[in-house]
Amino acid sequence: MAGLKQLKSKRESINKTRKVTRAMEAVSAVKMRKAQERALGGRAYAAGALRILSNLSGSVDTQNHFMMQPRTQGKYGIIVVTSDKGLAGSLNSAVLRKVDAFLGDPKYKDGDKVFMCIGRRGHEFIRSRDLEVLSYQENKSDSVGEEDMREITDMVVKMHEDGDTRAWYVAYTNFRSTFEQEAVLRRILPLSRGALDEVVEAIVPETGKYSDTEHNGRTATAYTIEPSPEVVLESIIPALVNIVVYHSLLESKASEHSARMVAMKNATDKAGELSHELMLKFNKARQAVITREVSEITSGIEAMK
Repeated sequence: MAGLKQLKSKRESINKTRKVTRAMEAVSAVKMRKAQERALGGRAYAAGALRILSNLSGSVDTQNHFMMQPRTQGKYGIIVVTSDKGLAGSLNSAVLRKVDAFLGDPKYKDGDKVFMCIGRRGHEFIRSRDLEVLSYQENKSDSVGEEDMREITDMVVKMHEDGDTRAWYVAYTNFRSTFEQEAVLRRILPLSRGALDEVVEAIVPETGKYSDTEHNGRTATAYTIEPSPEVVLESIIPALVNIVVYHSLLESKASEHSARMVAMKNATDKAGELSHELMLKFNKARQAVITREVSEITSGIEAMK
C-alpha cells in the first residue's frame, strides 16, 4: 500500500505542476502574439529608415563623416540585450555565447571593451567577468517605447562623437518564427552601407504579411540634400541608432515570449506523459495488490475446507 500511496502522491504533484505550466503557456501565448505584432509591425519602419540612410550613403560622399569612418583607436562598445526572467530555454545563453565569442576573438583583443546591459541575465554575466558596465537597464516591462532607449543611444552617439569608442555592437535574439530564434551580434557604429543593407535584409522577411517584396531590392536613389549632407546626417544618425537598438529590444521580447511559450508547452506535454505513465504503474500495482489479496482469500477458504 505504501507504494500505491507514493505513486498516487507523485501523480497528483505532477498534475499540479502541469496545471501551472499550462497556465504559464497560455499567458506566454498571449504575450507572444502581442510582442510578435510589435516586432513584426515595426520592421517596415526600421527597414525604411535604415534604407534611407543606406541610399543616402550611396548617393553622396559620406565616407568622410566621423560616424561612418573606420577607426583603429578607442574601445569596443557592446549593448547586450537579454531577459530578466527565466523559463525560456537557452535564449539568454545563446546571446551570452555570442558575447563570449566576441571577447575571445583575436581580431578584437587590441581594445578594451565597455558594455551597456539591457536585462539582468546579461548584466550578471558581464559583472562576473569583471568588465566595465556603463549602464544597466531592467528588461521586465513588455510596453517599452522607443523613447525609453534614448538615454542609451544618446550615450552611444556621444562616446563615438568624442572618439572614446572605435565601434559599437548590439547582441540580441533575432525573431524568426515562434519555434526559431537566432542570437546575433551586429555592428551599429561606424555606419556603412554594407552593414545597413545587412540589417535591412535581416529584419525584413522574404515572404508573408510583413515582407517588403516591392522594395527589398537595392535601389539607386538620388537625393537632393538640404541644407547639406553633413547637417542631415548629424540629425538622422542618432535617430537611426535609436531605431536599431529599439528594434533589437522588440525582437528580443518577441523571441523571449515565443521561447517561453514553447518551453511551457513542452513541459506541459512532458508532465502529461509522466502522469499517464504513473497512472499505468498505479493501475498495475493496484491490480497486483488486488490479485494477491484475492489469492490469499482463496487460499484461506481452501485451507478451511
